Amino acid sequence: MLIRITPDALDPQPFIAHVRRDEAGAVALFLGVVRNNSQGRRVLHLEYDAYPEMAEKKLREVAEEIVSRWPITDIAIAHRTGRLEIGETSLLVVVSSPHRQEAFAACHHAVNRIKEVVPIWKKEVWQGGESWVEGEGERQATLQPE
Repeated sequence: MLIRITPDALDPQPFIAHVRRDEAGAVALFLGVVRNNSQGRRVLHLEYDAYPEMAEKKLREVAEEIVSRWPITDIAIAHRTGRLEIGETSLLVVVSSPHRQEAFAACHHAVNRIKEVVPIWKKEVWQGGESWVEGEGERQATLQPE
């Protein structure tokens, strides 16, 4: 199990190599990538903030939940912090298992649980303003630059 919170760019290859096993016939990889739009606005960049020790603890709990629920071989999860430009990877989840069905299901569940329980905060900076985003929606307070 490999868990990481980092301000550094995420290269999937070391994470794939970490989970890859000869008995694993499937490796599922999810990359969450910064897109250039949200809710009809042009996004300029994102800023992620976290309390690293708590975020890593919660990521580990998600990984342990996945291991207890699916017959996977291994899992790796990494999340970026700091300023991310359009096209950069913010979240990486890699799961290996003997069969593809379990790898896909475990990876999908891991991504959803991370969004639900891990204390990582995202601010969208868009043309004309910025706002903190919580889960799938925005926080009530939207900040407008002067």
